[in-house]
Amino acid sequence: MSSSDLSTILPRVLIVSRRTLRKNKFVDFVGEYHLDLIVSYGAVPVIVPRVRGLHMLLQSFEPIHGVLLCEGEDIDPSHYEAEISGLSEEELEEIRNLHASDTDIDKEKDTIELSLAKLCLERNIPYLGICRGSQVLNVACGGTLYQDVEKEISKKCKELEGGVVHMDYENYDGHRHVIKVVENTPLHKWFEESLEEKMEIMVNSYHHQGVKKLANRFVPMAFAPDGLIEGFYDPDAYNPEEGKFIMGLQFHPERMRQQDSEKFDYPGCPSAYKEFAKAVIAYEKRLNPSSACVPKSLKLDPELETKRKILVRSFSIARDMYSNGMVSGQESELEVGAKFLEANTALSSQQEKRLKQMGATVRNASAYKERLKINEEKSIVARAIMGKMSIEQLSDLMSFYHMMGQICSEAMEKKLHDLVNEGI
Repeated sequence: MSSSDLSTILPRVLIVSRRTLRKNKFVDFVGEYHLDLIVSYGAVPVIVPRVRGLHMLLQSFEPIHGVLLCEGEDIDPSHYEAEISGLSEEELEEIRNLHASDTDIDKEKDTIELSLAKLCLERNIPYLGICRGSQVLNVACGGTLYQDVEKEISKKCKELEGGVVHMDYENYDGHRHVIKVVENTPLHKWFEESLEEKMEIMVNSYHHQGVKKLANRFVPMAFAPDGLIEGFYDPDAYNPEEGKFIMGLQFHPERMRQQDSEKFDYPGCPSAYKEFAKAVIAYEKRLNPSSACVPKSLKLDPELETKRKILVRSFSIARDMYSNGMVSGQESELEVGAKFLEANTALSSQQEKRLKQMGATVRNASAYKERLKINEEKSIVARAIMGKMSIEQLSDLMSFYHMMGQICSEAMEKKLHDLVNEGI
């Protein structure tokens, strides 16, 4: 099957990268947990780099079967009604100092992600927003954000001592706070077996902004004790089996894992990604019905399957031998691979010659092992001789070989230079 065939069969999920500075250079990245979960549920993540002007080239990423937007800096306040926050300039400056890495606005990322969110809303492309991604979705639909949750709502909840801690710089993955799940929502269904009478779970979060006015089309799925909306969805655009999924989660289910383990806090944690991927796959099939008829993988009868395993083992042994100088099987097992390579003549003469050479090499494994043994013996003798040499003698020997290495390097460089000049 050609690569072009695969691109029409495998559903594609666009994920916009985040930019950071490393070794004085910009580096784009996406959290590995997001990528792992998307792949594990049958979709292919396509990373959209945060590059200037890329919002004008989004058609180049077609076909788009789903969009997952996740963490990043604060959204530029000009995209929503920031002026009604009521925060003083002193408070805003304090926020900028406390959350310097988040308040450094990335306008290019804003433009790319808002364009993708609006595209999903226009075409009903499945969309999952995590953390900043949920805020992008709300803003794209006309909603607004708190510029700082702690200053605007958490500390104002007098019944909550100290408010709700929505982020902990010292405990990025381990921080948890409680949320109350709304009944008869997708979140309720996913975490149903973990919810008790209080309808509460502990979630990981890392954000200082959040949804203030929820866009009209959305319904809340969960609230923090201070009243902040922790999850929402569009009930008219939620049916994963039919390719419908528009949702935002302020918390991070992908990071809700037990310490030093891949096991999740709750069985429902990966459900958002599972149902999102299900919708992406269904959406892709709706766009391209022929992709539903993907050829099943070839199944061999027991006898052929046994032969295949023997052949695979033969090549595995040969690979280990040449990679590590170790042989983990009998020479008779190597013989199987050699015969197969030499018998494969349905190729060009050049390929046939190459394969026969490989077969002969595998067949001569015993001679190769003998050479390894001789080299090892030489190494033992050399170590013994050097062990008897004085420090001055060893130093002179190192200097000699260092000098010879430099001379070899210079001679090789001159020869290569002469070859290039001759070619010209």
